[in-house]
Amino acid sequence: MDQIKIKAEPRTEQGTGAVRRLRRSGMIPGSVMKMKKGGTELIKLPAHDFMMAMRGHASKQLLVTLDMNGTEVPALMRELQNDVLAGTPIHVDFSEVSLAEKVRVTVPVILVGEPTGVKLGGGVLEQVLRTIDVDCLPTDIAEKFEVDVSALGLDQTMFVRDLNLGDKYTVVTRGEYALAVVKAPDDVPGTTAAGAEAGAEAAKAPEVIKKGKEETTEEKK
Repeated sequence: MDQIKIKAEPRTEQGTGAVRRLRRSGMIPGSVMKMKKGGTELIKLPAHDFMMAMRGHASKQLLVTLDMNGTEVPALMRELQNDVLAGTPIHVDFSEVSLAEKVRVTVPVILVGEPTGVKLGGGVLEQVLRTIDVDCLPTDIAEKFEVDVSALGLDQTMFVRDLNLGDKYTVVTRGEYALAVVKAPDDVPGTTAAGAEAGAEAAKAPEVIKKGKEETTEEKK
């Protein structure tokens, strides 16, 4: 992972009105949970610099270096809040970390490859688990794990225990959890002729709930 440096400075602004003024001035309010001293320090970051630093990074759990008036503080970005309408960042929380101690993070799982059961058997690939928890050093945090599922045959399941992430990562998510499964066409609703017909009929006669009673379209006629 590329090193991400972000300028930050302490802030005294608190309260809804003060924070809104801070955002209008081009700053993002945030906080840093201190590791050695304990407690939380309030900070503010230049919005433009922060957004430029985040370009190309989809994960909300990133290792960053906060430049606090010349003092570099390694920190893990724990939570990023965005404006619902504009999508711009409005608040960010960090936790100070030691580069020599492992941290626990949640990493997205991305399936790659076309399973044999889909390609040759006409099956359907279903992703059951989209994230896993791992312990690793802050410098080894991955934004995503790409998992090759091309060897999965029809009616076969890949479990968390089947992952091979290397020595850098200790998987915390339980091994018996399913990651992905290739289902036979008969097991997937709507993939058979009967299923498709039933789905079409359901679309023609949607259920309507009125005055506490359930009525179908046919009953209302």
